[in-house]
Amino acid sequence: MKSICVFCGANAGNQAVFETTAITLGKLLAKNNQKLVFGAGNIGLMGIIADAVLAEDGYAIGVIPSFLKEKEVCHMGLSELYVTETMHERKAKLASISDGFIAMPGGFGTLEELSEILTWAQLGLHGKPIGLLNIAGYYDPLIAFMDHMVENGFVKPHNREMVLVDETPEGLLAKMSAYQAPDQKKWLDQSRI
Repeated sequence: MKSICVFCGANAGNQAVFETTAITLGKLLAKNNQKLVFGAGNIGLMGIIADAVLAEDGYAIGVIPSFLKEKEVCHMGLSELYVTETMHERKAKLASISDGFIAMPGGFGTLEELSEILTWAQLGLHGKPIGLLNIAGYYDPLIAFMDHMVENGFVKPHNREMVLVDETPEGLLAKMSAYQAPDQKKWLDQSRI
């Protein structure tokens, strides 16, 4: 994986471990010569991870829609910056230039980005690894809900296994490096239509 897209909050959260883990992940990406791809924000965990990558002479690529850039929340010290017209174009660009995806703690936007990239994987549109960085158990309720989806027949077990989970950046990156995407040719049971 040469470039990893990190979905994360435009807020830093209320636990110091969110910030320290973002810094750790940023330093690790730079050390591994992996490019950070992210939403280009200079605030919250987005700004923290970008600053950590850049402080270690790493490479940070931001993708931001023009309306957010105009609100002056754009990180202006990035290695590369793409400005899109819409949020949809932003997500498509993030996906096209990334070899894998990590969701750190975040809010509705992070959850929406994670859901969309998982849906694209389920549909066989990409086979890239997707990880949850479950800092301080932040994603425990979401993980339980994903298991609940499987138990109730809405998500197939092999699709649930597409979500890699770890509490540490090192552990998650190792799982992502070893990931093999499932065959998604038969994601829909035609006999039930």
